Amino acid sequence: MPGKLRVALVAGEASGDILGAGLMQALKARHPDIEFMGVGGPLMEAQGLVSEFPMERLAVMGLVEVLGRLRELLGRRKQLIQTLIERKPDVFIGIDAPDFNLTLELKLRQAGIKTVHYVSPSVWAWRQKRVLKIREGCDLMLTLLPFEARFYEEKGVPVRFVGHPLADTIPLHADKAQARAELALPGDGPLVALMPGSRGGEVGRLGELFLDAAQRLLAVRPDMRFVLPCANATRRAQLEVMLAGRELPLTLLDGQSHRALAACDAVLIASGTATLEALLYKRPMVVAYRLAGLTYWILKRLVKSPYVSLPNLLAQRLLVPELLQDAATPQALVDHLLPLLEGGEAQTQGFDDIHRTLRRDASNQAADGVLALLAK
Repeated sequence: MPGKLRVALVAGEASGDILGAGLMQALKARHPDIEFMGVGGPLMEAQGLVSEFPMERLAVMGLVEVLGRLRELLGRRKQLIQTLIERKPDVFIGIDAPDFNLTLELKLRQAGIKTVHYVSPSVWAWRQKRVLKIREGCDLMLTLLPFEARFYEEKGVPVRFVGHPLADTIPLHADKAQARAELALPGDGPLVALMPGSRGGEVGRLGELFLDAAQRLLAVRPDMRFVLPCANATRRAQLEVMLAGRELPLTLLDGQSHRALAACDAVLIASGTATLEALLYKRPMVVAYRLAGLTYWILKRLVKSPYVSLPNLLAQRLLVPELLQDAATPQALVDHLLPLLEGGEAQTQGFDDIHRTLRRDASNQAADGVLALLAK
């Protein structure tokens, strides 16, 4: 492809910034003369993107927060559509942030710009109607997970499964002894990681539950120790309050969730992205989740999927126990976790198979997909 290639990208949060930077690097390696525009964070800027405005302006979580910022978000999107239509990039790549990017893609495609969406929203689980908007607004969907690609193929959306970047970066075999040494944890005896989530609400609903389960585990196995990576200082303070008055051999970490996973023998974990990380570290896990009662009732009716956790969705079977809502009791967690300390091989063998499936060199696969679309 001779001449200058002009690529627009929009990422809305830190995870998208990582994906965007990897993709930009892979595109540059294939195409020497390339110009980037759009919105991204520090990693994408380091690869040569001049961001139209700070990426943080797009990173809002939760309905209430979004409503407070809706006018600004809509205004920024309208301005961005105008800017990109004027600048006519060869391709636009929306990275995750579906509520912002899917409309952007639709408007740009209608203006004759080729569009790619990188990272599927969970349309296969709920709000399946969004797939119609995706089919109308998107020349190519790049998915991180294979079951997502199958869903789009059935719905007639051009799709390419590129694999998951985490599967590329996390080693197939993590060194447990080394991780324990780095965290100054005892080298012998069972170690269980507690991962009750990264958001305040999650930790509020699961923190005490996991600590109660740890107390019961300790009663059965007095040699057991625990490690809990805290997402940030606020989460740490929240957990310290819950720990007050408990006698638990527990180490709180600041971040370092990957090191905690490498060091441990098994995990009690909140449903979410962290379950994929635990899978890639091949650590047996029990997944728990509690939502506000009304939210759970609504989602139970909306969600079309038989499982909630990524390991089970990827395995397409019940590979890890899922304890949801009232089923998530301290004793149930203990009853499911104890057998995994001695006999978690069935789980970890399944995890290894999935890791190898997801390990495809995602950034290069994504760059190939984008360039193949442009060559058409």
